[in-house]
Amino acid sequence: MDFQTLVKILRAGRVPDFHPDADSFAYADALDAQDGLSHLREQFIIPTRASLKKRALDGTVPDGNDDNDPSVYLIGNSLGAQPRAVQAHVDAQLETWASLGVNGHFTALENSPLGASWQDLAEECGRKFVPIVGAASASEVVVMNTLTTNLHLMMASFYRPTEKRHKILLEWRPFPSDWYAVQSQIAWHGLDPATSMVEIQPDADQYLATAAVLAAIDEHADSAALLLLPGIQYYTGQLLDMARITAHAKARGVPVVGWDLAHAAGNVELRLHEWGVDFAVWCTYKYLNAGPGAIAGAFVHERHHGRDGPQEEDGEAKGGSSVWGAGQFRHRLAGWYGADKSVRFDMAKTFVPTPGAPGYQLSNPSAIDLAALSAALSVFGQTSMAALRDKALLLTAYAEHLLGTSLPSSAGNGHVAGQPAFRIITPANPAERGSQLSLLLLRPGLLDRVSRYLVQNGVVFDARKPDVIRVAPVPMYCSFVDVWRFADVFRRAIAVSSA
Repeated sequence: MDFQTLVKILRAGRVPDFHPDADSFAYADALDAQDGLSHLREQFIIPTRASLKKRALDGTVPDGNDDNDPSVYLIGNSLGAQPRAVQAHVDAQLETWASLGVNGHFTALENSPLGASWQDLAEECGRKFVPIVGAASASEVVVMNTLTTNLHLMMASFYRPTEKRHKILLEWRPFPSDWYAVQSQIAWHGLDPATSMVEIQPDADQYLATAAVLAAIDEHADSAALLLLPGIQYYTGQLLDMARITAHAKARGVPVVGWDLAHAAGNVELRLHEWGVDFAVWCTYKYLNAGPGAIAGAFVHERHHGRDGPQEEDGEAKGGSSVWGAGQFRHRLAGWYGADKSVRFDMAKTFVPTPGAPGYQLSNPSAIDLAALSAALSVFGQTSMAALRDKALLLTAYAEHLLGTSLPSSAGNGHVAGQPAFRIITPANPAERGSQLSLLLLRPGLLDRVSRYLVQNGVVFDARKPDVIRVAPVPMYCSFVDVWRFADVFRRAIAVSSA
């Protein structure tokens, strides 16, 4: 079967039967030859095996496409590779600053790749996010702060507990920062996390079934103030059915549905507006490739843009006064950069927010951060999320195939008495995962030994103690040969580590 036929099977939620020669380097190379996105790899700087050993600056950057010294960079779920465009965008920002000084806030140089003045650059990046997150317009997107900060800001506005409705429904194993944020928000309201946090439990295989989520919503529908879940579970790589879960929560009267899209934005197709999501937050340094600690993003559905302050249960609005410029905007923690640009520099005491999500900004964002993000988003402008998802489905399925077939049941290949050394805990259903596979190592101490071997052989991956290895073949810059090389090294790592 050719590339497109395999993708159609995966799009239908089925696992394809790969060709008998699929385990060969030649087969992987042939898939790369059919890949319509392979040229995007040239837009990135991929670390080489030599550069990964660098311990002092020497004024050089690696040529990640050097076939004589490649690394296998499968860690986009943690930090994306650097787009080559970042250098030009950051240089443009530095030249603007040096040349114009403070006037760079309001002046865009004609031939600058940034395409906007500093004051307008966040808005420009927000427009580029519209097709990536499935917003109706740029007014539903804001680029600001970092993920956990934005989560706090969204909860400050949307989590309005009452005596009856005070619970936050969340997964059993959220990323720790989300857990801390939720716990502290509940405590901030004088409530007890023990009674106001509801953890939705997975099955014995760490699979969080949609039915379990819907059942939890049903059970707590009358007392839930917020449903907050990850688009993709960071540990297992499971992609949740955001559309169905959001619709069910809304139908059962849960007032607010929010999503943490740290591992979903830039990874899978999103339709936040269409699904009716109230708010969402995401970082930009994973699948969006904007650099370590890069500026983050948030989504606020347009139905909240002109809404009065928080509603009491009898429907009467509370709050809202001259502080809010006629009380027509939803309550939030406010800062001067959230004020409408037409009045931002009036220095008035009455807050008039920018309509929509940009009205949640607090302070002026870092122009350096925005320059790097603008560069990263320029690569997304050369393709579509649908095309990226097509390739991601096939890359991940091919990795799963190689991992499942290249380790036969024998002690010499990492098995003891027919028992495998690992299993994949990411769902096998292609529709229930993004670009990540999580490999659960089944013997104590194996993680450290396998990790050392992978590092020694130029594989860049992610380990989560006590026993999980995460790999993410990102479609923008990873190839099918990368996946083949990883499976080959991993097979040898298991064999050596189990000897």
